Amino acid sequence: MLWTYKTPGIPDHLFEQLPGIYLTPREIRLLILSALRLEENSVLWDIGAGTGTIPIEAGLLCPKGRIVAIERDEDVVNLIRRNCNLFQVKNVAVVEGNAPECLAQLKPLPDRICIEGGKSIKEILNKVWSTLKPQGRVVLTSGNLESLYKISEGLSQVQAIQIEIIQAAVNRLETRGNNQVLSAIDPLFIVSAEKI
Repeated sequence: MLWTYKTPGIPDHLFEQLPGIYLTPREIRLLILSALRLEENSVLWDIGAGTGTIPIEAGLLCPKGRIVAIERDEDVVNLIRRNCNLFQVKNVAVVEGNAPECLAQLKPLPDRICIEGGKSIKEILNKVWSTLKPQGRVVLTSGNLESLYKISEGLSQVQAIQIEIIQAAVNRLETRGNNQVLSAIDPLFIVSAEKI
């Protein structure tokens, strides 16, 4: 089924998925997209793109923009490509490689960067900051306090401004037996900042 709505928030079940590969839940995705403050012609690098939900939604929101989805695993890269085809998104380029090493050759330079978790999140931030255009925005995600600390440290080192941190805690209605309960999605820190 082709996604035809013009608003963000594609239901999770419409994306093709692979076991063990993270899919950014719809509610969290909406918060990340909001924090990115995308414009019609934004250039976004999504580092650690996973299933490709953020690049696909960004591609649909920014028809004149250029979206680059970076992933290191060949199977996941192919998954992102299949999801792009599923939603007929033409402005997403999928790059296979390890960040930060693979980032040096990427063009065009971004005015938005999304870094979705990872052990080397601080190192990646330090490497990509110089490529981010002035007044550009970066959004980083973390599922734990240790990574959040590294992000805060990294943003301090690059002298980011307008730093915002939220913790998204979302519950979804589920049916369990004869009962309906609210089930928690793993909480996630979403950090956004701007470059002078």
